[in-house]
Amino acid sequence: MNAPTFRLCTIIFLSLALSTAPSTLVAQGPGSQDPLLRQGQQKDLAGQNADARKDFATALETASTPRARGAALRSMAMSYAFEGNCKEATKYESQLYEMNLADQDFFNAGEIADELARVCIDAGDLDAASTWYRKGHDAGLRESNITPARTDLWNFRWEHAQARIAARRGDKAGVQSHVAAAKAILDKGTNPDQAQFFPYLTGYVALYTGNFAEALADLLKANPDDPFIQCLIAQTYEHLGDQAKATEFYRKALTASNAHNPPNAYARPLAKRKLGVP
Repeated sequence: MNAPTFRLCTIIFLSLALSTAPSTLVAQGPGSQDPLLRQGQQKDLAGQNADARKDFATALETASTPRARGAALRSMAMSYAFEGNCKEATKYESQLYEMNLADQDFFNAGEIADELARVCIDAGDLDAASTWYRKGHDAGLRESNITPARTDLWNFRWEHAQARIAARRGDKAGVQSHVAAAKAILDKGTNPDQAQFFPYLTGYVALYTGNFAEALADLLKANPDDPFIQCLIAQTYEHLGDQAKATEFYRKALTASNAHNPPNAYARPLAKRKLGVP
């Protein structure tokens, strides 16, 4: 299988930066793929995850092209992401990662690994998240004739990820080190489109290290339409004792997106629980 052929497996997911992580891999929403996958994705959005995976399993069994198999593998992984299950998601998305490596499509292998890492950090499996972010970084740097800007991009993503993991572990010194390193890379100006992810980073680490006023100020500068960011803002308002504003942002998160991707896989179930929505 040559690179252009397999790239169809992953390029269909390319768009802007995973909504909240400094990567370019995103899921397409219901309606963008074949009917079986679309049906399963709609079930996941409705919280019918076990039924959704029956559709994805059928899609895997009947996939006749690399593109179809790649889409089915990724849909299955995202279904487990909606349940916060890093271990099961890994069984499927790791296959797509290996397929990209075998095809020497190192950029998309890195994208897939970073996306799986995102599923794992959101699920609270920090060791798995660290492992997959490292795999993504290392794979991305294997790209043939990689440019200095692309190298900076992968290094920025890696520092961004390490800072978030350090925050989740309560490692304030590590947070400061990795945030500073991410800022230094960003300040080189080689990837200006990544600047939008810096207030997400600083807001995230402030939230998880207990600096709630700072977290709110930074998160309000991040992507206002992203359901993951909206949930982080809602959680920050909860810590600040403003339940009315928290509820407002959980409601926004619930209606912000119908994407079948990690930001929505985290935000939608959380918003439903917080709002008491079945």
